[in-house]
Amino acid sequence: MDGGNVQVKNLALGDVPAGLDEIIAQKGARDLHVICGSGDLHVRVTRKGHVHVSRSGKMDRKVELLPHDRVKKLPLEAFDSSALLRVTGIADGTGAIRSSMRGKYNQVNEFLRIVGSTVKADPEREFVAVDCGCGKAYLTLALFFYLESVLGLEKVSVIGVDRRGDVIASARKMAESLDVADRVRFVESDLAGFELDRADLVVSLHACDTATDEALAKGTEWKAAYILSAPCCQHELQAHMSKERNAEFAGLLRQSILRERLCDILTDSFRAMIMRIMGYKTQVLEFVSFESTARNIMLKCEWGAKPGQADPVNEYLNLRDYWHVRPWLEERLGDRLGKYL
Repeated sequence: MDGGNVQVKNLALGDVPAGLDEIIAQKGARDLHVICGSGDLHVRVTRKGHVHVSRSGKMDRKVELLPHDRVKKLPLEAFDSSALLRVTGIADGTGAIRSSMRGKYNQVNEFLRIVGSTVKADPEREFVAVDCGCGKAYLTLALFFYLESVLGLEKVSVIGVDRRGDVIASARKMAESLDVADRVRFVESDLAGFELDRADLVVSLHACDTATDEALAKGTEWKAAYILSAPCCQHELQAHMSKERNAEFAGLLRQSILRERLCDILTDSFRAMIMRIMGYKTQVLEFVSFESTARNIMLKCEWGAKPGQADPVNEYLNLRDYWHVRPWLEERLGDRLGKYL
């Protein structure tokens, strides 16, 4: 410890005596504990510089050498993802992560980490996951391999939905290249018009504006056990924020960047409250570092609460009515939510 900073040194066996002498010669009270396979050594130096040495009895134990820094295990390293990363373009031909794709690589890893800590499913039961607004399918394909290879779900199928025909065509080619086209299906459709009987897991990564609300609504309609959504841009609420109706915040609402950030927070707050009302245990998480993306908030929703509880309803109505707005997700859910309000 030097001025509040911890200094770590690795010493070869022959350098240990000199290293101990150096530490003992330093000023101030200090303790040194050396753990070896053959025994322990404890050296205590008092404020006055007196050295007290004690040794354990002789031991015979195995010593495992560990790095000083914890090695962070990444979900995409928990299985052989080399082909996946190469086909999706996250990695180059040598298998190295492209510098331009490092942010996306981190986002997918952290998304999968939350999937791994959230999803509990019977490996032998059919498991259906839907990626709403799948885009270039980085997450869609990674999700399939993670669910199958790491979580051990033998009967998993994943559906990617996006309204852009070009990205769907590209995603289908990637699924064919990875030989999973029979279990990873891509559908060209507006999410609102996409119908499905049921889903176990619904995900959305940076679906723009009300597309995030649509994904949350679809998840509730499909009775999904898990809904994981990382919102993107959020503009809809801004159109309903009035300086006249919220005169005490006129100075804040006049500044466009502050208005935008306020609406981002309010929109995600309304979403979290509505999902709680609908019977989902809901958390708002920071799922990835700000360096990877400024859009680093995730709504983690897990079915298991009683719908329509008084506390979530009152919290929602108080905040909604205070700002004189009606969130789009409330309108989208209609009577399914309205019966609780």
